[in-house]
Amino acid sequence: MKNVTLVLGASTNPNKYSNIAIKRLVDKEIPVAALGIRKGTVLGVVIETEKKQFENIDTVTLYLNPKNQEEYYNYIIGLKPRRVIFNPGSENGEFVKLLEENSIEIEVACTLVMLSMNQY
Repeated sequence: MKNVTLVLGASTNPNKYSNIAIKRLVDKEIPVAALGIRKGTVLGVVIETEKKQFENIDTVTLYLNPKNQEEYYNYIIGLKPRRVIFNPGSENGEFVKLLEENSIEIEVACTLVMLSMNQY
């Protein structure tokens, strides 16, 4: 798989935006990996609960509030994604600074809107 999107904060709850994002990414045939606090599956995408060393991560899309992101800073940087998307409610100036220091693009945007407008 190339150009994989990692959904961080993934949920099997169909009312959660992370769940909807997984479904929309799959619908657009964008390879998806998912990491959450509970194991599960969404449209064939397995939600992992361990910080796996995923391969070919192009984009990390965040569905975690800033406080819950802290434990993932080094993990995300270590995945060497091209970009990180801060979805509404996940904006985090401290993490943005770390990502910029590691030459990782930042987008403060809504993954669902980007997908619906073909700007992903």
